[in-house]
Amino acid sequence: MTRQYFGTDGIRGEVGKFPIVPDFVMRLGYAAGQVLAKSADAHGKPTVLIGKDTRVSGYLLEAALEAGFSAAGVDVMLCGPMPTPAIAYLTRALRLSAGVVISASHNPYHDNGIKFFSANGDKLDDAVELQIEAALAEPMSCVDSAHLGKAKRLDDATGRYIEFCKSTFPNHLNLHGLKVVVDCAHGAAYHIAPHVFHELGAEVVAIGVHPNGKNINDKVGATSPQALIEKVKEEGADLGIALDGDADRLQLVDRSGRLFNGDELLYLIAMARKRAGDTVQGVVGTLMTNLAVEKALFAEGIEFQRAKVGDRYVLEQLKEKGWVLGGEGSGHLICLDKHTTGDGIVAALQVLSAMKQTNKTLEQLLEKVKLFPQTLVNVRYQKGYEWQSDERMKNAVKLAEKELNGAGRVLIRASGTEPLLRVMVEAEHADMAKDQAHKIASVIPV
Repeated sequence: MTRQYFGTDGIRGEVGKFPIVPDFVMRLGYAAGQVLAKSADAHGKPTVLIGKDTRVSGYLLEAALEAGFSAAGVDVMLCGPMPTPAIAYLTRALRLSAGVVISASHNPYHDNGIKFFSANGDKLDDAVELQIEAALAEPMSCVDSAHLGKAKRLDDATGRYIEFCKSTFPNHLNLHGLKVVVDCAHGAAYHIAPHVFHELGAEVVAIGVHPNGKNINDKVGATSPQALIEKVKEEGADLGIALDGDADRLQLVDRSGRLFNGDELLYLIAMARKRAGDTVQGVVGTLMTNLAVEKALFAEGIEFQRAKVGDRYVLEQLKEKGWVLGGEGSGHLICLDKHTTGDGIVAALQVLSAMKQTNKTLEQLLEKVKLFPQTLVNVRYQKGYEWQSDERMKNAVKLAEKELNGAGRVLIRASGTEPLLRVMVEAEHADMAKDQAHKIASVIPV
């Protein structure tokens, strides 16, 4: 059965347009509550934790979800603005039935979304999402008054999560002597991330920590790192840490202003584990992970596996393989020996730990990885175009791969939401990548 509403990371869209409207979100809460109620034990009602980022629409959607859960007889705990990975952690730590995050991650403020975590702090299985969608197709009703769900606020959520993040950093280390700029994207970590790094001993300069409901991800954060680069240079800081709106992705900047993406940081973390004597059987990336990382890991005897784009699919392959490290170039980094999901703060602490253990800079730790230039061309194609069976497309790809001669890759992906083909070519030289990408793109009927 195909999911109608759930995408790779929950349900997302523009606020005020279906499905991100109050009526649907209330029905979603009711439907999810029904599914949870069926699996609840005999000792009491199921309880869910609801967190959100700093978008102004969070108030509206939080109230709608709360009403839906209450109508289904599910108790609710509210914790206000909290990072997505914090909800995963708190749901598990408090032994709750599920966690819900109201966030559209790195999107602009006028978008929002709903995503769920299981009692174990994992993304919901496809089967559970399908059960929720099936319940959505049924009319909404309400339990009797005696069995309505109640709501209360979790007042110590921030402190609990700060302590959890700190616990993932080695006890014998500290961040004394480091000056770091922390960019919270005016998002969910604005009142958390600066405290984590400060309490571990760093001198912290915080930016992107003044949310007003409309400025989340606006010219700040992991998707707009220029503000961080400029601040690191201005302050003469040792490092810049950029999170996105819900703090599940990470980009780093060194004192020279050089930006390091998720592909590089994934390699760095894997090598830190190996250096510490841990067994690193393999690492999961995605179809977009830079070829240089794959080659560098192979040279170290570490297997590399590619998943479909999306941290959900990275996590699936990690569990299937029994491995613990995976991630994407966008900065979703998963360390399953530290957390059940991708966490920007925790990932940053793993990198800082490696720097402290070796007394080396990011550039020194990554001297064996020289990223291949990538060119990505988006082409809007004609309706009905069957690109996978187009002989001209096949021939263009074959010619490009022949030119690359094993020192690069070609990847063609279709957008899941609009008639776009994404043509990516990776090569040792930027001109080669650009030339081959545009040659392939030129055969697509527009």
